[in-house]
Amino acid sequence: MQRHLALATLILALPGPAPAESPRQCGPREAVIALLADRYGESRQAMGLAANNAVVELFANAETGSWTITGTMASGTTCLIASGEAYQALAETLIPGEGA
Repeated sequence: MQRHLALATLILALPGPAPAESPRQCGPREAVIALLADRYGESRQAMGLAANNAVVELFANAETGSWTITGTMASGTTCLIASGEAYQALAETLIPGEGA
C-alpha cells in the first residue's frame, strides 16, 4: 500500500493537467516513464491500443514484482491506471475450445 501512495504522490507532483481537467494521476509521458524506471526499476513488458486510441502499457520489475499499468493519450499525457505487487510474466497459449 505504501508503494501505491508513494507512486501516486510522485505522479501528482509532476507537471500535467489541472485537477479540473483530469481527476487521474497524470503527467508528461517521459517524466512518468523515468519515474517508473528510476524509482521502481520498472520497464515496459507489454502494450496495446485501447478503444479510445490510448496506448495502454504494462511496466514491471521482475525482481521485486512491482507493476504499473499506464494509459497515454495522443497528447502525450500519461495517466496511472493501476499498480501493484507480485508481477509474474506468463506465456500462456490458448487451448482450443477454452477461449474467452
